[in-house]
Amino acid sequence: HCVLLPHRAALRSWFALCIHFLKSSFFKLNLFFMTNCSLFGDFLGQTFCTLGEIIGSTGGRVERTLSGIPGKKCGVIILTAEELSNCRDIATMQLCANKLDKKDFFGKSDPFLVFYRSNEDGTFTICHKTEVIKNTLNPVWQPFTIPVRALCNGDYDRTVKVDVYDWDRDGSHDFIGEFTTSYRELSRGQNQFNVYEVSGGSLFVTLLSFKVESEYTFVDFIRGNPSQPTSLHYMSPYQMNAYAMALKAVGEIIQDYDSDKLFPAYGFGAKLPPDGKISHAFPLSGDADNPNCVGIEGVLEAYFQSLRTVQLYGPTNFAPVINKVANCAAEITDGSQYFVLLMITDGVISDMVQTKEAVVNAASLPLSIIIVGVGPAEFDAMEELDGDEVRVSSRGRLAERDIVQFVPFRDYIDRSGNQVLSMARLAKDVLAEIPDQLLSFMKSRGIEPRPALSTSPLPELHRHI
Repeated sequence: HCVLLPHRAALRSWFALCIHFLKSSFFKLNLFFMTNCSLFGDFLGQTFCTLGEIIGSTGGRVERTLSGIPGKKCGVIILTAEELSNCRDIATMQLCANKLDKKDFFGKSDPFLVFYRSNEDGTFTICHKTEVIKNTLNPVWQPFTIPVRALCNGDYDRTVKVDVYDWDRDGSHDFIGEFTTSYRELSRGQNQFNVYEVSGGSLFVTLLSFKVESEYTFVDFIRGNPSQPTSLHYMSPYQMNAYAMALKAVGEIIQDYDSDKLFPAYGFGAKLPPDGKISHAFPLSGDADNPNCVGIEGVLEAYFQSLRTVQLYGPTNFAPVINKVANCAAEITDGSQYFVLLMITDGVISDMVQTKEAVVNAASLPLSIIIVGVGPAEFDAMEELDGDEVRVSSRGRLAERDIVQFVPFRDYIDRSGNQVLSMARLAKDVLAEIPDQLLSFMKSRGIEPRPALSTSPLPELHRHI
């Protein structure tokens, strides 16, 4: 939605964009000059953009040239994106009641509360139910947490309705009464204004406590900046960042199994110079024709250099890199080479469906995938790809083999996050499944070991990082 000023100075003004982040974030912006006598106004121009382009740009600001009128320059428009702070807040509150009516014949009451968010059409939607407090006329409910957007959709003055019920075993709960409030009233905390008289009786409900906290959102991670100390890619002059530590520790373990020590190294999720093209599988060396780096030290050097030249950019897609390495593995299936893809990630994955399909397709190739998770994030998606318990599937097809090994790097570093505690344990867990994965491929293809020759090296184990 675009807020327009009612004169042509609007072209020189800031426009406020309030865009809901939906599954499809590509949008077209048409600009009109509104007049009192025109319903739609005069067409001034148009531009196309994605919400991701605005959020991922420096400062969350994009300048676009308007077009759409042949033979005429339509000017430019500056777009800025700002996430509403109230949509990311979570509220924690606790309530109590007193002077409940006795509803049960053999006891007192079993009260609980039901919270409703009011909708724009005047209806109400249940957004929370408290627990039932058994056999009491003065209940104190446990504190509960609810997103502010669920409580009031970010509108602080929107009505919040609360019903009070007496629980019955057969589900026909007795309605005791109701009261209304708002997020703004609740946010004032415990005071005389947050004691509510419930309709239909002498019952009072009191707000005991209320606090608001902000939770991390998608935008916080998308805007991760290596120049900021909070970024996992932060290049400190005093110590390695989490990615570099994981790359060095794990890379030095597995590089011993490669003969030429030339490692193709790729990054995924960045805008590349000079035109800002988005790539999910770009060579860290900057040379598409020769992505090889010499040794793990060469990979680290290329990684640090890429942080200075590319702009980190979401979404984070795994499938392009997996497919790229799988294409290489598909060219050599005679058992002379086996490929290992080492992926280092913070756990945020945007293309799970495509990644599962890529893993299922790659399971029939001479390829294993090691995923090392860095940072404090939850790695549920990575655990799902590691098919130890349940084999990965896509579109009804099960992976022919389990080819993914996941390792959370934080389990192997000290509390300060600066030093690997046990290289031996890390090596054991990183390589735990590789031998069986290699053997399962060779066996499935009926490939037998070649006779060992004292004058030639063993078949080469390639590594793609």
